[in-house]
Amino acid sequence: MSSFSTRALTLLSSVFGACGLLLVGVAVSTDYWLLMEEGIILQQNQTQEVKMALHSGLWRVCFVAGPEKGRCVASEYFTEPEIEITTENTANILKMVRTATPFPMVSLLFVFTAFVISNIGHIRPQRTILAFVSGIFFILSGLSLVVGLVLYISSINDEVMNRPREPEAFFHYRYGWSFAFAASSFLLKEGAGVMSVYLFMKRYAEEELYRPHPALYRPRMSECSDYSGQFLHPDSWPPPKRGRSASDVSSDISIQLNQTPPSQAHCYTPQDNTHTNTNPVSSKCVGGGTQQSG
Repeated sequence: MSSFSTRALTLLSSVFGACGLLLVGVAVSTDYWLLMEEGIILQQNQTQEVKMALHSGLWRVCFVAGPEKGRCVASEYFTEPEIEITTENTANILKMVRTATPFPMVSLLFVFTAFVISNIGHIRPQRTILAFVSGIFFILSGLSLVVGLVLYISSINDEVMNRPREPEAFFHYRYGWSFAFAASSFLLKEGAGVMSVYLFMKRYAEEELYRPHPALYRPRMSECSDYSGQFLHPDSWPPPKRGRSASDVSSDISIQLNQTPPSQAHCYTPQDNTHTNTNPVSSKCVGGGTQQSG
C-alpha cells in the first residue's frame, strides 16, 4: 500500500507540474488576458454602437473593431505605439497592467526549474532531497503567479472605478481564456508542490524505517560468553601486534641459555668381577664430565 501511494504521488506530481507549466506558458504567450469594448448608445432605438474593441495580453494589443481594426501592436513597455484609442481611461488600463508582467515571467521560470528537478528526482528516487526542492519551487511559482494576478486585477479595477459615468457611452470588459489558464495554472502548481513535499516526507520516512539502528553497531556484551559481540564493529577491533625484531629474539635465546642448569656428569669405574680394586686405575665421566686416569 505504501509503495502504491508513493507511485501515485510520483505520477500525480509529474502530471500536475507538466499541466501547470503548459498552462502558464500558453497564458504568457497569448493575447487574451483582457477583452474590452466601448462605444455609444443610440437614443433613438437604444442600441449600442461599438466604437472600439480589443483584446490584450502581456506583450501586445490587438484591435477587433474601430479605426484600428485588424491591427496588433506591442504593449507600451519601451516605446509609445502610434494607435488611436477612444478614451484616456482605456489607454491607462493598458498602461497599468504592465506592472503585473514580471510576476508571470518569474512564475514561468520557477515552474520550469521545479519540473526539471522533479523529473530528476523521479529518475533517481534515492536523492530524496530533490522532491523537497522541486516542491518548494512549485509553491514559489504559484505564489509569484498569484501576486501578478492580484496586481493585474487591482490595476484594472482602479481605472474602471475612476472612469467617468456618461449616460450615452458604455464600457465593458471581461477576462479572457489566457487569464483563466493562468489562474488554473496556479492551482495545479500549488497542488504539485504539496504532493512533492508529501512525497519527500514519505520517502524520508521509508529510509528511516529501513535504516539499521545505531545500537546494532555497538559491542554486545553477553553473560554467556566473554567474546560475544566484541568484534561487531571495526572500531572495537584491537590494534595489530607489531612483529618482533631479530635482536629481541636473540636476547630471549641468550636469557634462556643462561637460566638452563648444567647437566650432572655420571662417572663409573671399571671393577673387577672377583675382587674390589682399592686403587682404581681409571674412571670415565659421561654427560659433560672430564675423563680421568690414575
